[in-house]
Amino acid sequence: MMILGIFHKGSGTGNQLFRYVGARVMALDTKSKFGMVAPELFKGESFMDLDMGYEDTEYHIEEPSGKVIPHTHEVVVDGEFQNQDYFIHRLDQVREWLKVEPLDMPDDICVINFRGGEYVGVKDLFLPQEYWDKAIKIMRDRYPNIRFEVHTDDEVTASKFFPEFPCTHDVELNWRSIRYAKHLIVANSSFAILPAFLGDAEEIIAPFAWANHNKGDSWRLGQNYYKRFTYLDNKGEVQSHDSCISLLGKV
Repeated sequence: MMILGIFHKGSGTGNQLFRYVGARVMALDTKSKFGMVAPELFKGESFMDLDMGYEDTEYHIEEPSGKVIPHTHEVVVDGEFQNQDYFIHRLDQVREWLKVEPLDMPDDICVINFRGGEYVGVKDLFLPQEYWDKAIKIMRDRYPNIRFEVHTDDEVTASKFFPEFPCTHDVELNWRSIRYAKHLIVANSSFAILPAFLGDAEEIIAPFAWANHNKGDSWRLGQNYYKRFTYLDNKGEVQSHDSCISLLGKV
């Protein structure tokens, strides 16, 4: 049997990597062959050399959506696969698949993963200043000498939120910095999830309820609850994992 994953034209690097990992783990778990449809659409090829497996599937792209439609009778898995249950049991293999050049990150650096761009105009998704300020305070209370650097898709907006910190938009450096950081504050974006999981950060602060953080009354998608993360709610309080789990039933 052959299991094929898909890179859609409109997907970002984070979503593409989840699609890759999800398909490849399924193939490994079922002792199947593996491949990716439209491997040339992968947006991280400048810094990550993925084994795409079988690559000869014909397809066409629907416009304007950018959705890839394969011409095949093989098993095609088409989804986001962001739930940790898809990959947590294969984390060592995933770490090998998603190898990047190591980066020496000092112990006193906290990486802030700030998502701007198209999030800025979406009030339900775009995290407020209060989230970042509270997360920074928590890190400073725990590590008085800590320094911060911001890794972002939107330097202009990030510099308004963090005028005193260096802000960098460089996909390769952003991903590697998150992967090798000792301390992390992340946005409700898929970009940071896998590098955060694959690294050895002492603490990862993330927005409680993820895409529903600004409302705070439920998780829009239960797949974005990760036991590895420490969750900060929209009142600036750290939530226990029991609190997170109690709201998952409202998804």
